[in-house]
Amino acid sequence: MVIIRNYDDFVNALLKARFSMGGGNSEGIYAVVPWSWKEPPPYDTPVWWHTGDPETDPWEWRIRVVEERRDIAYAKLFFRKGGYITRRWYPYFLAARRPGGRSLMEEYLDGRVSHFARRVYEVIAEHEPIPLHEIKYLGGLSREDASRFDAALVELQAKMFVTICGQQRKVSQKGEAYGWSSTVFCTVERFFGPEILEEAAELDRDEAFEEIKRQIHRLNPGADPKKVRKFILG
Repeated sequence: MVIIRNYDDFVNALLKARFSMGGGNSEGIYAVVPWSWKEPPPYDTPVWWHTGDPETDPWEWRIRVVEERRDIAYAKLFFRKGGYITRRWYPYFLAARRPGGRSLMEEYLDGRVSHFARRVYEVIAEHEPIPLHEIKYLGGLSREDASRFDAALVELQAKMFVTICGQQRKVSQKGEAYGWSSTVFCTVERFFGPEILEEAAELDRDEAFEEIKRQIHRLNPGADPKKVRKFILG
């Protein structure tokens, strides 16, 4: 077990692990921070959830890491929950989930992306980086669309078309920030650069799958095969 006492420990452990669940919800796969705010850590550490301390609060790390770095992505990547993938391993997951670097339109025409997800994606791609509240506004989404909108955002993250790239508060007509911060989204190629898609397109899907699976079993030799497959393919 890697001892995590602060943000730097977390980043270093994550870079070595290559990917991780967001924490406390490993689904039997792996999490760098293996406990949630509902349970005590398995060792003595100041790390604890929802304190607001950027050095010791894992909830703060998910935004801090994408705002300060470009070698780690965070989004709802696994089991409809938050998780991390390093830049070096991102092409492997892309190859497994979007073989051949397929575009959203290609996936949509094949029935692998919903119409609503396509609608949300087009707003993000046109205005990126864009906070959550502006996606809803520019997309003309109503309260009745809330559940479909949430599902579409998860779908786009899991299929690795969009990713989280920060947070932003609303701005008044006077130019003053107010209210709670909104999650900011952008396309994967905006976050990592277009070369990420080129690298993924050069990888064989089956080989990428097996490479990820081997690393999962290094981290957790007892991982359930069905969950491993779901973890890899999203």
